[in-house]
Amino acid sequence: MTTRWIGCLLALLLLVSCGSGRTPAEPPRRGPGIPAYGDALVVGTIGEPSNLIPILASDSASHEVAGYVFNGLLKYDRNLTLVGDLAESWTVSPDGLTITFNLRRGVKWHDGTEFTSRDVLYTYRVTVDPKTPTAYAEDFKQVKTAEAPDRYTFRVTYAKPFAPALASWGMNILPAHLLEGKDITKSELSRHPVGTGPYRFKEWVAGQKIILESFHDYFEGRPYIDRYVYRIIPDTSTMYLELKAGGLDMMGLTPVQYARQTENSRFRASFNKYRYPASAYTYLGFNLKSPLFADRRVRQAITCAISKDEIVHGVLLGMGQLAHGPYKPGTWAYNPHVKDFGYDPARAKALLAEAGWREAGPDGMLVKDGKPFSFTILTNQGNDQRLKTAQIIQRRLRKVGIDVKIRVLEWASLLSNFIDKRNFDALIMGWSIGQDPDLFDVWHSSKTGPKELNFIGYKNAEVDRLIEEGRRTFDQEKRKHCYYRIQEILAEEQPYTFLYVPDALPAVSARFRGIDPAPAGIMHNFIKWYVPKEERVH
Repeated sequence: MTTRWIGCLLALLLLVSCGSGRTPAEPPRRGPGIPAYGDALVVGTIGEPSNLIPILASDSASHEVAGYVFNGLLKYDRNLTLVGDLAESWTVSPDGLTITFNLRRGVKWHDGTEFTSRDVLYTYRVTVDPKTPTAYAEDFKQVKTAEAPDRYTFRVTYAKPFAPALASWGMNILPAHLLEGKDITKSELSRHPVGTGPYRFKEWVAGQKIILESFHDYFEGRPYIDRYVYRIIPDTSTMYLELKAGGLDMMGLTPVQYARQTENSRFRASFNKYRYPASAYTYLGFNLKSPLFADRRVRQAITCAISKDEIVHGVLLGMGQLAHGPYKPGTWAYNPHVKDFGYDPARAKALLAEAGWREAGPDGMLVKDGKPFSFTILTNQGNDQRLKTAQIIQRRLRKVGIDVKIRVLEWASLLSNFIDKRNFDALIMGWSIGQDPDLFDVWHSSKTGPKELNFIGYKNAEVDRLIEEGRRTFDQEKRKHCYYRIQEILAEEQPYTFLYVPDALPAVSARFRGIDPAPAGIMHNFIKWYVPKEERVH
C-alpha cells in the first residue's frame, strides 16, 4: 500500500513499522475463536497527518492513514515479494523497458465509481506535473511514454533501463473523476480522501483522531474489523496509560515500556507484544549550508565524539543495532565492510583543531574567529528516544568543547517551519527504508529544492553518478557495487551521523486474532484480523 521511501520523514511511529529481514517472534495467544465482522482497532500515534493525498505528503503519519484508503498497482506481500494489487497481472518486455499492467475489473472507488486505467494515467500525469509539489516525481520522470489503450490496460515505456520501475508502481493511485482538471493542492480530498482501499474515510477531528470505516465492497473482501481509529496522542507516556486503561488497542512501545513496564501477568493477559527490526534508521543530520558544518572534518569529529553503543544500550536498552549508513544490516545492498568512525573523543578533538577550532577559557569550549562552537539540535515532540539521544549527544559534545542546545517541536511545525524552510542547524530524525535500495530522492543533489527530501543540501558528484548508475541496470551485482561505494563515501563525508536501526515494538490487544507475523511485519494482513463475537468491545 506504500511506495519506496514513503513515510520518508519518519516520526518513527513504530506501531507498525513494516519490513524486516526476520520474521517477528510470535507471542502466546488465546484460542483462535470464530472469525466475525465487527469491532474497531484503536491505534495510538504521536503524529498527526499533514495531507491525505499521498503524493503531497512526505510524513509517515499521512502515509500510514492513506495506506488503508488507497491502493497501488503493486504491493509487497508478507515475504516482501512484489505481487499484484490494483493490477491483476503484468508483463515486462524482453529489454525491460516496457511494462504492461492488466488491471483488475470491477474495482470500485469509495463513492461507487469504477476504477479504470484513466485513474492510473491521471496519477502518473499529476505526479510529473511541475506544478505539483511532490517529493516523488523523479521515478515517474523516467517514463518515456504512458498510455491507457483500454479501460483495463496501462502501459509504460522507459527510455533507459530503470531498476526500481516495478516497485515504483506501488504508488497510491488517485481518483481521476474527482481530481482531473482541478488544482490538486486545493482539493478537499486532502482532508476527505476517496480511495479504493479496504477502509474509507469517515471523520477527522483535528488534533484528536481520524476514523476510517471498512469498505464492504473491497475487491479483496470486506475487512473483518469495522473501524480503524487513529488517535493522536503526542506523548508516549500518556499513550501507554491509555493503552492500559483500554482507550487504545495498539501502540508502538518504547524500549522501557517493552522491557520493564509490560513484563507482568496482567499486561500479558491483555496484550500481545512483538519485536522485530524496523525498516528504518535514526540519524543526526547537518544543514550543510551552515558554515559550522561545511568542513567534513567537523562532521567527522562530531561522529567520533558520539558513542552509538551508549545510545543503543542506554536509550534503546539494546533493542536495536548500530547504523553505519542508509541501509539496514542484513539486506543485500548493505555494505558490512564500511569503515565507520568509532567512538574516539581524542580524535574528535584533533579533527576540530585541524579545522581551526581552539579551546578558549577555563570551560574548555571551542572558538573560531571569535565565535563559540554552538548549535541547536531540533527533533519532534513525543519521541522520547530521540530526546534522550539528543541529550546523550549534548553531553558527549560538551566534553569535546561544543555547546549544544536541544529544541523539541510539534511535528507539523517542525516540518513546515523548519525542515521545509531549511531553517535548522541539525536534526535528529529518521527515514523509513523501502525494499528497493535506490537512494535518489534523499541523496541526489538535484533533490534539494522546496518540499524535496535532500533537505540537508548534500551534493557529491560521485554519489550522483553512482545513484544514477545503480538505477540504470537490472544486474544486482552491479547495483551492489554502486551502493557499496556510496556507503563508503557517506561514511567518509558524514553528512549524517547515522545512529541506529531501532526494533519495532508494537503491542496489540489480545482480543485481535489472525495476526500473521512475517518479514513484512504484522500489518500486512490487517484485513484478515478479527475479534470473536463474544469478545467484541466496540
